Amino acid sequence: MSNIAKKIYLVDTTLRDGEQTAGVVFANDEKVRIAKFLDEIGVHQLEVGIPAMGGDEKEAIKAIVKAGLKASIMAWNRAVINDVQESIDCGVDAVAISISTSDIHIKHKLQKSREWVIESMVQATEYAKKHGLYVSVNAEDASRTDPEFLIEFAKAAKSAGADRLRFCDTVGILDPFKTFDKIKFLKDNVDIDVEMHTHNDFGMATANAIAGIMAGANYVGVTVNGLGERAGNAALEEVVMALKYVEGIDLNIDTRRFREISEYVAMASGRQLPSWKAIVGSNMFAHESGIHADGTIKDPRTYEVFDPSEVGLERQIVIGKHSGTAAIRKKFTEYGIDIDEATARELLPRVRAAAVSLKRSLFDKELVYIYEDYLREKEEGKKAQ
Repeated sequence: MSNIAKKIYLVDTTLRDGEQTAGVVFANDEKVRIAKFLDEIGVHQLEVGIPAMGGDEKEAIKAIVKAGLKASIMAWNRAVINDVQESIDCGVDAVAISISTSDIHIKHKLQKSREWVIESMVQATEYAKKHGLYVSVNAEDASRTDPEFLIEFAKAAKSAGADRLRFCDTVGILDPFKTFDKIKFLKDNVDIDVEMHTHNDFGMATANAIAGIMAGANYVGVTVNGLGERAGNAALEEVVMALKYVEGIDLNIDTRRFREISEYVAMASGRQLPSWKAIVGSNMFAHESGIHADGTIKDPRTYEVFDPSEVGLERQIVIGKHSGTAAIRKKFTEYGIDIDEATARELLPRVRAAAVSLKRSLFDKELVYIYEDYLREKEEGKKAQ
């Protein structure tokens, strides 16, 4: 626990890395709206795009800068002075200067040398600092970089004036244990702020981001809904809530708007928000299993770590194949109907048979129809006697 920084900063890159999701394009107005959403809930820094692309991209960045947000506005750049100048033209207060550091990238992508990588990074960093910008130096593919070279790279970045190093698990190759060791080694050898930037190729982006924080990183990169290249990035909503409820670290983000923001970004990105999505999915607080529903009705804390309103959701008791009598009775109270345990027990086989036949949970109206049929049959039975 002693490795954890006193202050953790949230860096949202939905508008840069999130938009790099294959097939995703945000309209300029959508980019501004998303930036405002994120600023309103308290995100510390927004990485909003790549000025060197020019055109609409540059116009959207300028519009976000002019919006007068409280958050720091960062633009992404290659380690090229012309890129940094494009960012300066947009009026941002911070830049990310990105370059590959792994040998596989240096040899096959850049076709350069380690020396060239450091020299390019230093020149771009010094230029940005000369113009008064906050600088994050991004070590692309840091997770596959020779540890000693990464230390050399980080020291050179610090000497050039960089404010932090972004540790990129570019292909999501780490697990939380390796992440912790790598970040601790980096922090033990270089006195520089470190940002976690993790990808989800093996489903460990959020876990790796948190492992990095536990090892001493004090910035964490996220995207709404985990948008990002290939399998995406660490999700904003997951990182914030996991830090709060698993690690006891409250970032003071207004989480009550998470569902609203997630729905908007899902719409803008043309990517459906799955019902089973952690934190903001509609199933997060939907209870069908008899044991789970019974426990939740008695005390929500039995199966809910936090109240659904905390992320903009509501609790749902779902009636289906796995429901029990407690859930059925609770559901009928929502309709203003009070049924006893015996009646619920008689309705249960009918409910389960209907759910199996329909291959889904029941709509409220369907449950009422089952109840009405039950009452009618009971009345007819009395008359037959």
